[in-house]
Amino acid sequence: MANLHVRSNSLPSKSHPIVNDVEDQLCRLRSSEGTSTSATSVNANLASLRDLHEGVSNLIQMPSTQQASAMKNSEKWANKLLEESLGLVDLCGFARDVLSLTKGSVQDLQSSIRRNRGEAAMENGIKAYMTSRKKINKMVKNFQNFDKKCTALSDEESDLKAIVTIQKTEAFGYSVLKSVLILLSGEKGRSKKRNWSFLSKFTRTSSVDSEKDQECGAESLLSLELQRSGKDMNTIDVQNVLKQLKASEMAIQELEEELEAFFRSLVKTRVSLLNTINH
Repeated sequence: MANLHVRSNSLPSKSHPIVNDVEDQLCRLRSSEGTSTSATSVNANLASLRDLHEGVSNLIQMPSTQQASAMKNSEKWANKLLEESLGLVDLCGFARDVLSLTKGSVQDLQSSIRRNRGEAAMENGIKAYMTSRKKINKMVKNFQNFDKKCTALSDEESDLKAIVTIQKTEAFGYSVLKSVLILLSGEKGRSKKRNWSFLSKFTRTSSVDSEKDQECGAESLLSLELQRSGKDMNTIDVQNVLKQLKASEMAIQELEEELEAFFRSLVKTRVSLLNTINH
């Protein structure tokens, strides 16, 4: 693989303003990470990451980044960045596929309830939904065991800060995509409610996400399962459930759009990285 192109034999002793800007954005994102598992929070992180990658694209094209080939371990870092960049693109593509399956399962469930409300035939629709959710959860489980961490710089690599900043951005991208998968799997819900609690995360009851309200949403959706055990369907507020499912579908659509935009920014960043490395 070609090394990064050399334009001079020395690097500035101070960080470039672009590096500082990207680092500041990363710090702000990290401070808000993990405060909520709702779709609204995940959407916000994806949007911020998309903006962050605009700065990363500029960072990649900086002369000082290209000068990194003068460093002893430049090829190691180039290979690492390319590998992680490809992994991030692949993971984002996987998340898009899972989200598409999720939206389809919600839409199918809505259709089944509308066609068969109050009738025993609704059971088939719910069973189909539960089967789909189990399939999705199994897919997600296989991709949740990663934990990307940045490699520490040695003293002789201290001038590679720009490259490590790019790596930090990629690592945070993995973290956000992991939160997408956790959201889709309903992992934080209790096992009995898992397949319904994930939907409550997409139902916004106010401008501020409320975990208590989300739990109530999960209870309402869980009531659909009562008919599977032969209990009276008259106890189910079908209209309320349909309303929640519709709200969930709309929120899933928003997440799908944010994920698609983030995917495009990842591809753009990877192209910039390839162009710089192969220059």
